[in-house]
Amino acid sequence: MSGILDLLNSDLGKTIVSGVSNQTGQDQNKTGDVLTMALPVLMQAMKRNAATPEGAQGLLGALENKHDGSILDNLGGLFGGGISNDVMDDGGKILGHVLGSKQRNVENALSQKSGMDAGSVAQILKVAAPILMGVLGKQKRQQQVESPSGIEGLLGGLLKGNSPQQEQSFLESMLDADGDGSIIDDVAGMVLGGNKKKGGLGGLLGGLFGKK
Repeated sequence: MSGILDLLNSDLGKTIVSGVSNQTGQDQNKTGDVLTMALPVLMQAMKRNAATPEGAQGLLGALENKHDGSILDNLGGLFGGGISNDVMDDGGKILGHVLGSKQRNVENALSQKSGMDAGSVAQILKVAAPILMGVLGKQKRQQQVESPSGIEGLLGGLLKGNSPQQEQSFLESMLDADGDGSIIDDVAGMVLGGNKKKGGLGGLLGGLFGKK
């Protein structure tokens, strides 16, 4: 199964980056950078939440009902007239549920690393969250995941190949940051092309969106 960052580098992913960029009025390359860092963080947070029976059941229910993947079938319509308040509100609820008290820390960390203001990062995450849930819903259908126990494996499969041990600790530190800013120093050189090693999250970032 392809990882979440492989999705971003696909035609579908480029449509998502372009649409989110237009919706938020941000530079397309910077929007791509933010999404490249943010989506694995959101997935890691979902994976942590799904580690409990209650969390897994809640996510399964959301994917069976509201977030079944159909949002991906008409991205042109989603972005065409500007994203509706309903979708943005839904994105805000997803972020609040997935990140909880860590939401501001994650937004600030992404802001400092990408050079984009935190308010714009927050907007990008609100747009991206329902789309990410749609990706999960589609994968759930394709893999016929019907039980809470299969949800964690589904998330792990999408993170697999993108997150070797070093990058895994980056994702964890993003979620566990206490807001003192030191996390930025810890992950510098690991994202946005600073990491020269091949493979994994750091190796993929530099090659995405036409960057060298």
